[in-house]
Formats: sequence, C-alpha cells, structure tokens
Amino acid sequence: MNMKLTSFLTGIALSLGSAGVYAGESHMKEALKHAEAAAKASDAKTVAKHAEQAKTHAMTADEHLDAGVKSLESAMEHGKMGHDDMAKKAAEEAVTHLKAAQ
Repeated sequence: MNMKLTSFLTGIALSLGSAGVYAGESHMKEALKHAEAAAKASDAKTVAKHAEQAKTHAMTADEHLDAGVKSLESAMEHGKMGHDDMAKKAAEEAVTHLKAAQ
C-alpha cells in the first residue's frame, strides 16, 4: 500500500512538474539558443546574461536525465522481479523525464 501511494504521488509530482516544460521549447533547445546568443553577443553583460540562462536550462536537462536513468533502473529491477505495474510506472516516469530533458 505504501509503495502504491508513493508511486501515485510521484506520478502526480512528475505530471505537474513537467507541465511547464511542454509549454515552451525543451531545456536543451533553450540551453543551445542562449549559448548561441552568448557567443554572438557584442558586450560582456549580454554574454553573461545568456550564459547564465543557458546554464540553468542545461542543468535542468541534466537533472531530468539523471532522474530518467534512475527511473529506467527502477523499471529494470521491477521487471526482473515480475512487478508488472511498478515496472511500467517506472518506465512511464523515465519517458516523462527524458522528454523534459530534450
């Protein structure tokens, strides 16, 4: 019961947390866009501003990648133990994180 509740709450948190990601461009696209703007900027202040924004998006993408890998590991573990529902849920969480990281 406790594991089901934890999975349920995690799913809700992922859904709410990733909603903002899909409203705009992906974190990697945003990171690249700002890094390119920093490289093309003509003054140091603008370079720093865009570099900071690029770093923020890149770090967020990295966090989602890490979470996606953990979810995939969980899916593998549950799959090997024959826990159908939990393996599928972990795989779904991995998809959510990997999409958010793009």
